[in-house]
Amino acid sequence: MQFKQQYEAIKAFSEDIYHHPELGYKETRTKQQILAYLKRVNPAIQIEEFSLTGFKTSLGSKEKDLHIAFIAELDAVYAPTHMYADKHTGAAHNCGHYTQVAIALALYQYLFSTKAHKELDFRLSFVFVPAEEYLDLAYRDKLIEEGKISHHGGKPEAMKLGVFDDIDLSICVHAIGGEFSKRTVEINCDLAGFLYKKYAFQGKATHAGFDPFSAKNAYHMSTLFNTAIGLGRQQLKESEHVRINPIIMQSDMSTNVIPNHIVVGTDLRTKSVTYLKEVAKKLDDAAKGSAIALQGNVTIDTQMGYLPFKQDRYLSTFAEEAFHENDEIEELFNDNFISAAGDIGDLSFMMPCIQIGYSGFTGTIHGDDFIDIDPAFIYEIFPRFLAQTLNKMSGSIDKSKLYKRSYKDYKKLIESIIHP
Repeated sequence: MQFKQQYEAIKAFSEDIYHHPELGYKETRTKQQILAYLKRVNPAIQIEEFSLTGFKTSLGSKEKDLHIAFIAELDAVYAPTHMYADKHTGAAHNCGHYTQVAIALALYQYLFSTKAHKELDFRLSFVFVPAEEYLDLAYRDKLIEEGKISHHGGKPEAMKLGVFDDIDLSICVHAIGGEFSKRTVEINCDLAGFLYKKYAFQGKATHAGFDPFSAKNAYHMSTLFNTAIGLGRQQLKESEHVRINPIIMQSDMSTNVIPNHIVVGTDLRTKSVTYLKEVAKKLDDAAKGSAIALQGNVTIDTQMGYLPFKQDRYLSTFAEEAFHENDEIEELFNDNFISAAGDIGDLSFMMPCIQIGYSGFTGTIHGDDFIDIDPAFIYEIFPRFLAQTLNKMSGSIDKSKLYKRSYKDYKKLIESIIHP
């Protein structure tokens, strides 16, 4: 009954966030709106703030033996052609994060208002995390230079700040891309990991008509590099779902001067860390060889994107049990892999994590027409299903099946990927 009673308020809140998208580490209005809603539900609420716009609040005693995080992501995507994009910033909520926030509020309001959280044998923290989308990097680089953050992604930054140090496992939710004829949830959908690489080709500029003979054409080096990537795809394992998308990032060319500087950027996605390293070396060798072949040079810059995400199969069993006892949700998707990535992969290195998908949208995820079309499912039925999942977990989680690694362990792994 509680989910029905709060449905209209949750729906209105979500629509407000949808129409006021903000990019990562800039979600100031979004944060204010969430805090205002939470304080109306619980005037005595305690808030722990972190990394510019992130915050955390908890239900349940610190004395409880198990601590679970429920995570919601605050940021939008940069998509200036989206039908409801912010005209000034280009931000648009075409990844569904606005619904994550509303779902978290629906769950919090239910647990607090009904006092149902007192029946759980674990403490539950709601963690609202900024900057999941890997974009607006110039702004984030500036924040890093100013010492305001250390990571482009919000979850690694929260990990560094100790936000998850006292948490044993984490639950996230995410919109499923595509349209579904039946109300659907998804479990065990693994994600790729990725690197962000830049190749700066250096040549020698000369007059293109008078003296092309002594030139060293950086644009041709980049073209040869792209050709090498294309031919090399035959050698990449299909099972690793490799994705490479090279683009020209910087150039300063005119038709009468042989170009001497071109920067090619690409992300590199694979299913595993081991293969990520292997393909990165192949790309680096192709870039070096292309430069040498045309008597130029290349400098290589590698940034870590996000780690691959393998969902914790043990924790997913509780969501699966809840589904089979639920008569409102018709379909369950299980054990898929997609080459999208998320910083939930980084958090899953530190602790067991699951990300439960939910349908209810139309348009292409990250596309110009993405919007929800089944709000009753997203804001009432699905949060009720999550409450059922939490009830299944209560008193049943075997702590011997959980694991915990430190931020120091995480940094060591990242260094081994960037500097093999």
